[in-house]
Amino acid sequence: MFMVVSLAVRSLATVYTVGDASGWTIGVDYGTWSASKTFVVGDTLVFNYGSGHTVDEVKQSDYKTCTIGNSITTDNKGKTSILLQTSGTHFFICAIIGHCGSGMKLSVNVLLPSTTNNSTSPTSFPSTTPTPTPTATSGVYPTTTTGATPYMIPDSVVSSSRSVLSIFRGGGLVFAGVVFVNLVHFL
Repeated sequence: MFMVVSLAVRSLATVYTVGDASGWTIGVDYGTWSASKTFVVGDTLVFNYGSGHTVDEVKQSDYKTCTIGNSITTDNKGKTSILLQTSGTHFFICAIIGHCGSGMKLSVNVLLPSTTNNSTSPTSFPSTTPTPTPTATSGVYPTTTTGATPYMIPDSVVSSSRSVLSIFRGGGLVFAGVVFVNLVHFL
């Protein structure tokens, strides 16, 4: 039963490849790229890039001025997946000197799944566990609300889940609703 629920919930999240086929590099308009998307808590950003680049999450002030050295998180392994765990605006830059100033910066406004307006006040799901540090390690790190240690869903499970759930495309929300009602009834 847990597997069905986790598959249904996972189907509601979207994985975005930053910059699409261009990836994370100089010469891409990330403002235009992000403006055409709606990000919600639970979505994942995947940064694909070559050597000589980084993905640094930074504060808004460092984003605006392209200030390096104050990163919240940083990675330089060539593929970085970041699970968007809180609502509000998240800021990312390449911390190689000159790259942010050349346009390698991205801000994304993340909404709560049920929110339809653009709220800028950060809100997070209740959690008593620390947020995992994003790394280039494959997989997805879901949050927990019970205080349990977060676990990783390997990419192979996520991929097979998407394959199974593609059958329900167009009816995925109904499927998730039925699963939720049955789970509540079961409890």
